[in-house]
Amino acid sequence: MEEIRWGIIGCGDVTEVKSGPAFNKVAHSKLVAVMRRDGAKAADYAKRHGVPKWYSYASELINDPEVNAIYIATPPLQHEAYTIEALQAGKPVYVEKPMTLDAAAAQRMTDAANQLNIKLCVAHYRRAQPMFLKVKELLDQHTIGDIRLIRLKMLQPPNPVLIAKTEDNWRINPAISGGGLFHDLAPHQLDLMTYYFGAVKSASGIAAKQQENTEVDDLVTGNILFENGVVFSGTWCFSVAPQDQADECVIYGSKGKISFPMFGNKINLTTDRTETFAFEPLQHVQQPMIEKVVDYFLNKGPNPCSGEDALITMKLMDDFTEV
Repeated sequence: MEEIRWGIIGCGDVTEVKSGPAFNKVAHSKLVAVMRRDGAKAADYAKRHGVPKWYSYASELINDPEVNAIYIATPPLQHEAYTIEALQAGKPVYVEKPMTLDAAAAQRMTDAANQLNIKLCVAHYRRAQPMFLKVKELLDQHTIGDIRLIRLKMLQPPNPVLIAKTEDNWRINPAISGGGLFHDLAPHQLDLMTYYFGAVKSASGIAAKQQENTEVDDLVTGNILFENGVVFSGTWCFSVAPQDQADECVIYGSKGKISFPMFGNKINLTTDRTETFAFEPLQHVQQPMIEKVVDYFLNKGPNPCSGEDALITMKLMDDFTEV
C-alpha cells in the first residue's frame, strides 16, 4: 500500500474532533468512507467532513474495495465482532480503547490478528502525545533517580465533564461499555503505566457500587507490582463532590518526583527545585498516534500499540474489578 484509505465504523461524537479529521491531515492517509447504523447521521457526518461515501451497515464498509484500513470507534460491545470481520477481510484495524469488554475478548482479537497475519493497533493514543513522551523521556533519563512508587487519583463528581456526551449514556451500561466510567478512563492511565514501567508481576483491586441505582462500579482501587519492583496504587471514584475532584498522577523516585494530570497539559518535575513543562493543547488528540499507525500499516515504523499491549491493560482492569 502507498496510501491508507480509511473507513470509520461508528462515526459518533468521539470522531468529530478527537480523531476523524486527523485521518485527512496525516501524510499518506485519506478518509474515504464512514458507517453509522443511523444512515441519516452517517450521511450528515460524511457531508460535513467531506467524506465521499457513507454506509449504514458495517459489512458494506468493510468490503468496500476502496477501503484498505478500518478504524472502529463504536462502543466496546461491538469492537470484537467488527475487528475480527475486518481482519478476516484482510484489512488492518485501528480499534478504540478500551480494546473490548474484557480480557477474554481482547485475547480472541489478538489471536485472530496473529493467525491471519493482519495488523492490529489499539487507540491508546497518549503514547504518542508530546506531553506523555516527555514524561517517558524524564524517566528514561533517570531524572528522579530509581523509581519507587506511583500514586494515581481520578476523582470525579457524577456526570463528569471529562466524559464525551452522547445521546444515550452507554458508558454506564456494563453490557455495552464493559464496566462504567472506570472502563472508559482507566485504559488511558493503565496503558501509560505499562508503557513506562514494563511487565506486570501481580495486580489486585477492590471495586464497589456506592451510589444507589447504578449497575456499574463507581469506586475502584487497584495495585500493581511491576517486575522491576516499582509499585503502583490507583483510585478511581465517580461520586465525589465537585470541589473534591482530582486528576493527578505522581511518580516518586529516589531523587524527586514527576507529577501530571491525565487530562491536562502540564508536567511538574521536582528535585531540589521545581521545573514546569507546559504543552499546547492538541487540536486532534489522536493525530500523533494516527501518524504512527499509518507508518506501521505502510511498513515504515513499529506498531505503536499492539493487541498484546492492550491485552495487558484489559487484564489489569479485570484484576481490579473481579470479585
